[in-house]
Amino acid sequence: MALDRNIRYGMVGGGPGAFIGAVHRSAAALDGEMDLVAGAFSSSPEKSKEQGDNLNLDPERVYGSYEEMAAEEAARPDGIDAVSIVTPNFLHYDVAKTFLDEGFHVICDKPMTTTLDNAEDLCRRVEEQDVVFALTHNYSGYPLVKQARALVEQGRLGDLRKIVVEYPQGWLNRRLEEKGNKQASWRTDPDKAGAGALGDIGTHAEQLARYVTGLSLERMCADVGTVVEGRGIDDDASILARYEGGVRGLIHFSQISAGEENNLRLRVYGTEAGLDWQQEDPHRLTLLTDINGDKPQQVYSHGRASLADSVQPFIRTPQGHPEGFIEAFANIYRSAAHAIAAHEAGEEPESWAQDYPTVQDGAIGVHFIHTALDSSEKEAWVDASYSPPGI
Repeated sequence: MALDRNIRYGMVGGGPGAFIGAVHRSAAALDGEMDLVAGAFSSSPEKSKEQGDNLNLDPERVYGSYEEMAAEEAARPDGIDAVSIVTPNFLHYDVAKTFLDEGFHVICDKPMTTTLDNAEDLCRRVEEQDVVFALTHNYSGYPLVKQARALVEQGRLGDLRKIVVEYPQGWLNRRLEEKGNKQASWRTDPDKAGAGALGDIGTHAEQLARYVTGLSLERMCADVGTVVEGRGIDDDASILARYEGGVRGLIHFSQISAGEENNLRLRVYGTEAGLDWQQEDPHRLTLLTDINGDKPQQVYSHGRASLADSVQPFIRTPQGHPEGFIEAFANIYRSAAHAIAAHEAGEEPESWAQDYPTVQDGAIGVHFIHTALDSSEKEAWVDASYSPPGI
């Protein structure tokens, strides 16, 4: 990296029993380039201290609130460079704003905020403070997703015609929120989550399609609903879409699809070929060739030298040794770490270190949520085009 030391980071959220906090910490640690040195792990000072003890942190750098953490770390000569935000959605904006105003770099879980005004405010603050803001849309960190994008950029699919992205889960097929399940409780609470399936997995589906194809939504017709009786938030949606250039699209995501685990899948079809990638088999990507032509289908697999040059920096293991969910997260963290190091050293980051979802991607995701809800309420096609501040 551009610095002669590791990036020092703190974490807000991710206290005892939290799922995603442990994932983020593992991802940040994987390449040995980031050190967790501080945290405000819970709104309960006692639980924050407990998690700090679990992680063997200096007790003086385990805080009872994120406001205290931001102020204290800003005053330290060895203070953090960046903060990782892994709280429930409704806290993302206030936490990010607090640390941005102190000049810290930010790595934030998605969706970035619960309102578009707040998302756009963060875009402006990032520009004013001139800092790195990375959003952890981790599925774009998979090497074969990056290969899919490279194939589109190389023109291997021809002119794009159709995008199909689906993300069915089944874990909320029953009301786990009534049975003390911590993850279900806050994710199905409108006050804490903002949106349900739309925010939790719909934003992943939208970002994955946009990342691979480079195309933004122009119009949509959405059917967003609540299937499980008594639940106060959306848990299923189907969206007809039109992308730039008239490319047709279908976006489907659901958390009530019984038996499904984490079946995120992207298919893109062009005039010459198509592609097919599935998150549950992430180390393979199929290039679908015209059935009336004479070219065989191709299966790209993880670790091969034949993958695009832009993919190579994100591969850790040789062929036959598949990487997975944590490594995809780690690729986001590694790019952000190198971008932060270059920023602190006053240098330009490597091109691959600029390959991470940004604050603008976060605003696009929030706009997607609100537009889908608006379309569903109106039962009509609506304008879905959007350019966030900074683009």
